[in-house]
Amino acid sequence: MKKEEPANVETGLVIKQTRSMNCSRILNLMVLVGFMVNYMLRVNFTIAIVDMVPNHKQNVSIEQATNFSTSLLNDTTNVTVSLTHHNLPGAVKFNWSEYEQNMILGSFFWGYVLTELPGGRLAEMIGARPVFGYSMLLASMVTLLTPMAAKISIYCLIFCRVFLGFTLGVTWPAILPLAANWIPPNERSKFMSNMMASTLGAAITLPVCGILISAWGWESAFYITGLVGLAWSILWFNLVFETPADHPRITEYEKHYIETEIAKQSKPGTKPKKLPWIKILTSLPVWAIVITHGASVFGYFTIVNQLPTYMKYLLHYDIKSNGFLSSLPYLGKYLMALVAGIIADRLLNSEKISKTMTRKIFTFIGVFTPGILMILQVYFGDNQVWSVIIFTIALTMNGAVTGGYLGNGLDIAPNFSGTIFGMANTLSSFGGTLSSYIVGKLTNNNQTFEQWCIVFWILAATYMCGAMVFLIFGTAKTLSWNSGPSTEESNGVSTNESEALKPLKTLSNSQ
Repeated sequence: MKKEEPANVETGLVIKQTRSMNCSRILNLMVLVGFMVNYMLRVNFTIAIVDMVPNHKQNVSIEQATNFSTSLLNDTTNVTVSLTHHNLPGAVKFNWSEYEQNMILGSFFWGYVLTELPGGRLAEMIGARPVFGYSMLLASMVTLLTPMAAKISIYCLIFCRVFLGFTLGVTWPAILPLAANWIPPNERSKFMSNMMASTLGAAITLPVCGILISAWGWESAFYITGLVGLAWSILWFNLVFETPADHPRITEYEKHYIETEIAKQSKPGTKPKKLPWIKILTSLPVWAIVITHGASVFGYFTIVNQLPTYMKYLLHYDIKSNGFLSSLPYLGKYLMALVAGIIADRLLNSEKISKTMTRKIFTFIGVFTPGILMILQVYFGDNQVWSVIIFTIALTMNGAVTGGYLGNGLDIAPNFSGTIFGMANTLSSFGGTLSSYIVGKLTNNNQTFEQWCIVFWILAATYMCGAMVFLIFGTAKTLSWNSGPSTEESNGVSTNESEALKPLKTLSNSQ
């Protein structure tokens, strides 16, 4: 039996392609499916509420609602739709007003915004594996309890939705510390594209839940998705481990490669015990990530939530065409995210351009380009064909952020990447709500192209300003406060002392 040779840092790309990298592949797959399940648990209620409220409270059919499902990725979306299929025997209905329905839908974000920042920090302190895993496990359990809570009272249901947001809020920032332990610096762009699988999860979940509800009633949407979440959680704790060194089944070949590559950026044992809040809050590269992410997500949620409305009132598409055309940007965005991640990693490994330049190029493509396209909407947005093409290209280009700012926290401060992404995602969560408010104010009882042009100008300014902030202040260099003050020792001598003794060692060697 041939003995495995340790990975050669210089041929890392070749080694990465061998079958000995199985643990890394499994991690990528579990994260990809995990974010699909994440959104599955998040949006199942969006379609379930269609069947939970009596017909007279609604205004379109469940078949239409399923076609329309791609517009319902944000739980703050207004859902007032009804059923034309027969009511199942013994089905429980709830006489909620539109105000109560929207309050239930929006309550998810009450908990969600509270745990973004703590979730990232908690993952840095106790590990991303338990934080991500247990949060998904709790979310799955509360999903299974949701039907019972709804039958008890609306307040129990709201509590479940708040608690669901509370648990899922920690998942997004928690995944970056895991990447810092497992993914070599020049391979992280592709890894970040796994987070974009959330849009695929929503696109799959909503129509599938529509079929389940038609066959077995609204409760089935929670039971099936909850069980899927439980199954994923069990697999997570059996297949994923905090670091390569903790993994019981990893080969020395793979472990050596990962640890060697990561050590180039962040050496073991140098992680500060305390969070350098002042350094983080006064760091321009950190705020470049936060502001750019906020601008990007603001534009994304505005288009996601308002595109079907725009198509209906301004472009006059029927509901079936609306649903199909509204789904195109999500597929485009995920595909772009995957392609951009692969290309960015290859550029980084080729060393033809710097990592900072790579991040800025893909941020320009992913954030600045959609801003330009929103300006084109002002001039061509009243045309059915051109408007759909422009919207689709805009969201597709936005997927390029996986090679840009999205994983930049891992570049500048891998030890605190969870905290940085938690800050960014907290701001973006408020941005999603703000976008709905702004569009509502501008177009309420005034669905005219002139009013929508104001929305397009706002989007253009937001996208382009956000991109410019990163182009000016962004960097991919690891910042000094990522590591502690010379805690590493070499042969019993601290790093500072080693540096001081270098001239003496050189003199001694020359003699």
